[in-house]
Amino acid sequence: MSNIFTKRREPFRFMVWLGIAGSVLLFLVLLATYLLRSGGPGWKQVALPNVFLLSTVVILLSSLTLHTANQAFRNERFPMYRTYMGMTLLLGILFMVLQAWGWRQMVLAGIGLQANPAGGFVYILSGLHLLHILIGLIFLTIAFAEAIRRRQYIDAFVYSVNPPNQLKIKLMTLYWHFVDILWLVVFAFLLIHHGIDWRFTF
Repeated sequence: MSNIFTKRREPFRFMVWLGIAGSVLLFLVLLATYLLRSGGPGWKQVALPNVFLLSTVVILLSSLTLHTANQAFRNERFPMYRTYMGMTLLLGILFMVLQAWGWRQMVLAGIGLQANPAGGFVYILSGLHLLHILIGLIFLTIAFAEAIRRRQYIDAFVYSVNPPNQLKIKLMTLYWHFVDILWLVVFAFLLIHHGIDWRFTF
């Protein structure tokens, strides 16, 4: 009798969930360390750059466009799928650019990694999240390239009804939504403890 755990494609689903669990554990440890360290000497709260707000809006939009792309994929609306997959990719890249811009604002404001541990934690938390985004962008790029390569309807249809390809899109979507939620949690945590400095300029 067939068992879902013995199917060839299941290890990929397991690896994604294992990676998600590992990332959650890592960030929980970092956030707990933050709370413990915040009461120590030399700790000075630093306000977050205002561009982080804009990057948060961008990452939320990327989840929406990826959701729309998935709906188009399931309904065999392949031109729409390509369009929204491309939009998701561009929004992910824009998120990285805005995060880097936020770091630039902090550097110009004199917030470094060593002088103040509070600033160091902002860099570490946002930097680790950015690494997760980069991994997601690699898979988004591969999926988008495959969609572009299969512009003919028959090629796109054959690709879409292939179960391993369907699973690949589902797992990529799961991961991307996870890193979006992860940023919302990290940003909300930092926002509560640091606030936004509206004096930062773009």
